[in-house]
Amino acid sequence: MQIAIVLFDRFTALDAVGPYEILSRIPGAETVFVAERAGPVRNDNAGSLALTADRTLGEVRRPDIVVVPGGPGQTAQMENETLLDWLRAVDAHTSWTASVCTGSLLLAAAGLLEGRRAASHWLALEYLESLGARPTGERVVIDGKYVTGAGVSSGVDLGLALVGEVAGERRAQAVQLAVEHDPRPPYDAGSPATAPADLVEELRSRSRFTPR
Repeated sequence: MQIAIVLFDRFTALDAVGPYEILSRIPGAETVFVAERAGPVRNDNAGSLALTADRTLGEVRRPDIVVVPGGPGQTAQMENETLLDWLRAVDAHTSWTASVCTGSLLLAAAGLLEGRRAASHWLALEYLESLGARPTGERVVIDGKYVTGAGVSSGVDLGLALVGEVAGERRAQAVQLAVEHDPRPPYDAGSPATAPADLVEELRSRSRFTPR
């Protein structure tokens, strides 16, 4: 089983690394990072972290699972026909097509989420709807073979959901226990429903997302 995790300039690291850490524990899985060009790809935090794309998009033609992260760099990829064409092409053969955070906007831009329920970062839900998807506030959404996660940290939960679908519930539980995924955040501000209203509005005022 080949799992391809897409990289692009200014991706959000946890969007890619969270699913990688979980999905790479599926027995027999080959997890590869792919990008337009092989080599280091810098993240959105002033480029302070790089992941290495060992394969180009052209070298990965039939992955079983594809995962698309989000991040500020996603905006520049919305009209990148090389990437969008690749997503359409591999989607014809995938067992599962997945995204974390604003990666769902790229799936939608490729026409893969038309009429489907999907998740994204809470600031991007209205924009996702303008691309033809049916946005939800759920953390992980499975609609057919499409699995989408909400904001950045949801990638771990998305990965566990996929492990359960691919390798069974007990394997998913074993992975969850092995990585000790037992979140107990010190603050109850992880969603716009629970965060202080003024903080929600502050982040909303700085958002780069507007519907098409």
